[in-house]
Amino acid sequence: MEDTRQFVGFSFYRLDPAWRRLPKGTKNKHTGELAGVVHRHAKKLMVLTYSLVGLKADVDFLIWRVGSSLEELQAMSAAVRQTAMAGYLSMPYAYLSMTKRSTYVDKLDPDHPEQRRFITPFNRKYLFVYPFVKTTDWYMLPFDQRQAMMDEHIVLGHKYPSVRIHTTYSFGLDDPEFVLAFETDSPQDFLDLVMAMRESKARPFTLRDTPIFTCVAKPFAEILKDIGG
Repeated sequence: MEDTRQFVGFSFYRLDPAWRRLPKGTKNKHTGELAGVVHRHAKKLMVLTYSLVGLKADVDFLIWRVGSSLEELQAMSAAVRQTAMAGYLSMPYAYLSMTKRSTYVDKLDPDHPEQRRFITPFNRKYLFVYPFVKTTDWYMLPFDQRQAMMDEHIVLGHKYPSVRIHTTYSFGLDDPEFVLAFETDSPQDFLDLVMAMRESKARPFTLRDTPIFTCVAKPFAEILKDIGG
């Protein structure tokens, strides 16, 4: 069977406050042009947009993109950079990853494992994203020990069915090893899940799992209003 995978890009943008002082007509022209880019590329890619206004000091919005090639993601990024509004946008964080079948979850997770090679949005209101890196010692453990610890993680996760995870892999593509994205309508369930995971046996093998981004799903037109459009 062909090992078809997807490329996943998380692009976090920050708007220069100087843009908000531009004339309203200029801002309308800028936002219309940028929204057009997002709309056009959403016909080729999975494109989901999220507001972080007031939720992260150095980020205003996220564009989450999924496609079949690096070139597709790069073409959208290039198109954004060619807009007039790009002169007022910076990208404090950006993560590149891919989908693949999980090494650990097939035994306990009821979902068909082949589905993990494709991102299927759950259309929840909130998205929590963070890069993740394991310690070197983790990879030196025998597989059965790692599987046992991941089994514990899976059992804990099933106690919070409102929280759905997308695990993507960055090995060799970007600085993290994984980029995790959790969808839910219940931030309190996500908080409780993360607290429970802190007490798991696998926790000492976490090297880094920050920065963490709390994102609110919104149409791009609404995001542009949030940022001062």
